[in-house]
Amino acid sequence: MSNPSHSGQPRDQSAEKPWGGRFEQATNEFVERFTASVMFDQRLYAQDIRGSIAHASMLAKVGILTADERDAIVNGLQSILADIRAGNFTWSIKLEDVHMNIESALVARIGDVGKKLHTARSRNDQVATDIRLYMRDVLDAVDGLLAAVQQALLTLAEREADTVMPGFTHLQPAQPISFGHHVLAWFEMLVRDRERFADCRGRTNVLPLGSAALAGTTFPIDRAYTAELLGFAAVAENSLDAVSDRDFGIEFCAAAATLMVHLSRISEELIIWNSQQFRFIDLPDAFCTGSSIMPQKKNPDVPELVRGKSGRVVGHLVSLITLMKGQPLAYNKDNQEDKEPLFDTADTVMDCLRAFADLLPALEVEHERLRDAAAQGFTNATDLADYLVRNGVAFRDAHAVVGGAVRLALRRNCALEDLELAELKGLSPLIGEDVYDVLKVDKAMAARDHFGGTAPNQVRAAVIRARERLNAKFGSPS
Repeated sequence: MSNPSHSGQPRDQSAEKPWGGRFEQATNEFVERFTASVMFDQRLYAQDIRGSIAHASMLAKVGILTADERDAIVNGLQSILADIRAGNFTWSIKLEDVHMNIESALVARIGDVGKKLHTARSRNDQVATDIRLYMRDVLDAVDGLLAAVQQALLTLAEREADTVMPGFTHLQPAQPISFGHHVLAWFEMLVRDRERFADCRGRTNVLPLGSAALAGTTFPIDRAYTAELLGFAAVAENSLDAVSDRDFGIEFCAAAATLMVHLSRISEELIIWNSQQFRFIDLPDAFCTGSSIMPQKKNPDVPELVRGKSGRVVGHLVSLITLMKGQPLAYNKDNQEDKEPLFDTADTVMDCLRAFADLLPALEVEHERLRDAAAQGFTNATDLADYLVRNGVAFRDAHAVVGGAVRLALRRNCALEDLELAELKGLSPLIGEDVYDVLKVDKAMAARDHFGGTAPNQVRAAVIRARERLNAKFGSPS
């Protein structure tokens, strides 16, 4: 790497760098690459142009630009937008970022009037506005994908309301439950996730533009008008905070990390259930891959990747928190490092949600295998204890009686319902012939017939309530 020599002669960089008037030497080639962000922040082009059009419109409204100047700027920006979308725009590292690339292109197209666009603003409030516009778009997209996954879960839960399966604690068979009830537990996770993203959107939807570099501007701007044009619900109160705040990005990544933990937990269950040891479900071929050496393999790659990608999103959250922890007010170049974690988090979350929205409705549930598994591991033991309680036995005493029944069944290598009535009566004379009806797994599942319980009719009622809740909180699905 060569170091540029100082010739002692003034050098005009204004043709290369919009900020170059104060500098005599050219930027070091390595430093130019090291400090540039256009390689990744060019994805903000639509938001940058939208913000610039609103800014130009505001400048014209307050008399800083003429109507003709405004129209020339707006038309120039729209032509640049069309070129970028068509792939006919050349991005330059020498121009550092998305903002300078677009502004320089604008000046090249419409002449010196393009230089007036940056009046009363700084890249500091410009980039803060762009990111908020971008995150608002991402949050809306994530909400739509979450809605699709939720609808898929409700359809699956309704379809499998009568399907009995073993519920687990400590990954040990615990009690018979409805498969649909289990799916609704996943749904509740996503309800909270969607609420967190909605809260984040509210705090994201605040306009920084007009804060300029850090102290505001001497021009008579109308920030409320700019906010109206861009659809912001409020205007940032403090210019120092507005240009340096990235809380909304951290909050998005925190909500995304929580969502990804939920998707990872769901993935873990899908992976376990799809294994030959469980065989509770079968994942469609379209969501699996094979082995290069073992012809029999069918690997659950999609849920495995979702489980793995949760780690990178959690890492991005830690990265952003660490990025902000030592920064003094106001803007610092450190904040350039916020975009790649944000962009990758958004991409990863949307890809994972898209995969789940397609995968979940295609699950094939192995009903007989689930029923057999629900009948194993003494999952009806609590129902036997409840039976004794209803017949007047204190629960702790009933618990001890059933423990003895389980020991007896283990010695006999049979299920509780396979013990003879005489054997059960030997444990408690209060056990009668009707106990065998209680010990059926379908009866055990249906007996939990209360709000939030696993009885099939409660599951179907919960699905109806869930759809009503979604409509009330988030509006009808599109």
